[in-house]
Amino acid sequence: MTSQEILHRYAELLASCTRARLVGTRGTEEIYALQVQDCESSVEFLPSSGRVIDVGSGGGLPGVVWAVYRPDLEVTLLDSVNKKCEAVSEILAELEIPNVRVICSRSEDFARLNREKFDLAGARALASAGVTAELLSPLVKIGGKILTFKGEKVHDELETVGEKWKLLGLGKPEINFYGGESKCVVTWEKVKACPKNFPRRTGLAGTKFFWE
Repeated sequence: MTSQEILHRYAELLASCTRARLVGTRGTEEIYALQVQDCESSVEFLPSSGRVIDVGSGGGLPGVVWAVYRPDLEVTLLDSVNKKCEAVSEILAELEIPNVRVICSRSEDFARLNREKFDLAGARALASAGVTAELLSPLVKIGGKILTFKGEKVHDELETVGEKWKLLGLGKPEINFYGGESKCVVTWEKVKACPKNFPRRTGLAGTKFFWE
């Protein structure tokens, strides 16, 4: 099957899944058009080789799209909800995608054991830009990248953090719009090692912001 055919079948399996609610959109064609195809906009930012991780993966977006389009990469799907991880694992087994694995863990716990091992870490619907950056940076090697998908409020989220991305070892964010001005992929380069105090205690990133 072609990449598009595999991903359409993936959308079918997401739509028919009863074990867990994996995506907000219902119906195969809606999932394919609004979820799967949307994730294709991030493929161009993937590294030339190595390991990538999708944090807060849920139903496997964008990580499954990455794995299908880039079979040369090692793709990890990370989510903390066991029911979702089991459901996605079943879907992947049917699709027979060999270069992807599912890990059930909180991102902070996983990062402590896998510090700066990935060439790219991404998230699609995890948290605000600042919180997402804090969770992703400890996972990525120097010279690698982190990315997240954002909408119309992207400028507000980035301006809230200001110039403090360097506290995470990150360069300035770059906004890459697609499909108009309402959707974008934001990327940061990992320019130096993330300080040892990150990741912080589980859940703290979303309640006590690193930039305040």
